[in-house]
Amino acid sequence: MISVKEQIKIIQKGAAEIINVEELEQKLIKSQTENRPLVVKLGLDPSAPDIHLGHAVVLRKIKQLQDLGHKAVIIIGDFTGMIGDPTGKSKARKQLTKEQVIENAKTYEKQIFKVLDREKTEVRFNSEWLGKLNFRDVIELASKLTVARMLEREDFKNRFNNQISIGIHEFFYPLMQAYDSIELKADIELGGTDQRFNILMGRTMQKEYNQESQIAMFMPILEGIDGKEKMSKSLGNYIGINESAEEIYTKVMQIPDELIIKYFELATDIHPDEIDKIKAMLETNEDNPRDVKMRLAKEIVILYHGDKAASAAEANFKNVFQNNEIPEDIPSVDIVKGENIIDIITKSKLAPSKSEAKRLMLQGGIRVNGEKVSDFENTPLKNEDIIQVGKRKFVKVLKEA
Repeated sequence: MISVKEQIKIIQKGAAEIINVEELEQKLIKSQTENRPLVVKLGLDPSAPDIHLGHAVVLRKIKQLQDLGHKAVIIIGDFTGMIGDPTGKSKARKQLTKEQVIENAKTYEKQIFKVLDREKTEVRFNSEWLGKLNFRDVIELASKLTVARMLEREDFKNRFNNQISIGIHEFFYPLMQAYDSIELKADIELGGTDQRFNILMGRTMQKEYNQESQIAMFMPILEGIDGKEKMSKSLGNYIGINESAEEIYTKVMQIPDELIIKYFELATDIHPDEIDKIKAMLETNEDNPRDVKMRLAKEIVILYHGDKAASAAEANFKNVFQNNEIPEDIPSVDIVKGENIIDIITKSKLAPSKSEAKRLMLQGGIRVNGEKVSDFENTPLKNEDIIQVGKRKFVKVLKEA
């Protein structure tokens, strides 16, 4: 049996906030005493069915909880999805038809089992209970919350202050999501930090129905491969879990070095003690960031394609990097103290001017050792680093020891 202390260490890995850890500890103790797994809830409104690593952050945490012996219940919001989550929206969302919701739900189900253990997962549609509520039930539910409390929600408050209409039906979204927790008697609910209001509503409403409050667990937003913006398909900085092993591996190799540990925490199932060791080696320069990133890329590919595909993707990356993209007779340039990558590129005639070099960098046309760089002031250069401009221009940096 895994100790409560060890479970908490694994559960806390990468989490932005847990409300609260003391209550979580008591639930875990009770779970072991009664030999009853905790009910871990995740609500999905099936409006955007293509899952990438950013979406999978919460799913990976649920998988870790499954591996600790707890029960995952995925709520496909076929009922709430017809309202649409108003979180972060400046106006009411377009309501989906039941047919659209069901079709998206099927796609979601196929994708979530690339992460979760199907045998340890219960999938429910919240129309099972929400569709059966009569008007008296709805009035009773609504009576437990004030309009003032609802307007504490940032998006509602902004729309109210700016005289932008708020549909009465939108107020019911967090109430219905909370009712899902009541129906399931959820012990833990997970979501992104943008779901704070909705998840805390479930915690509050469980008390109103004389239930033990669920633990609210918030996972951080994962930046995309550009290292700046939230991972998003529309921004083109995403890594899709359905992409090929080679594509996932190559994209992971493009993330900035400063995101390596965050990706280990949020996109892999590596134990927190092992991540601490990796972090220490990076901080003391015992390990090359590129080698650590290659391990990260392989770990992520294993999760979605298996060991064999991950090894093949790694071999493919090495082959492309070492043989196909980089010629053998690369010119070299000595770096003078104080020079940055833009200085080296212009000095080596890889770009006609510093302004052109900066423009190429902003467009993603400059790489160091095969990885795109976007910040010339904070891109340190080491001896024998290879700078690539475009597809065919290379220079090797020579630095005095």
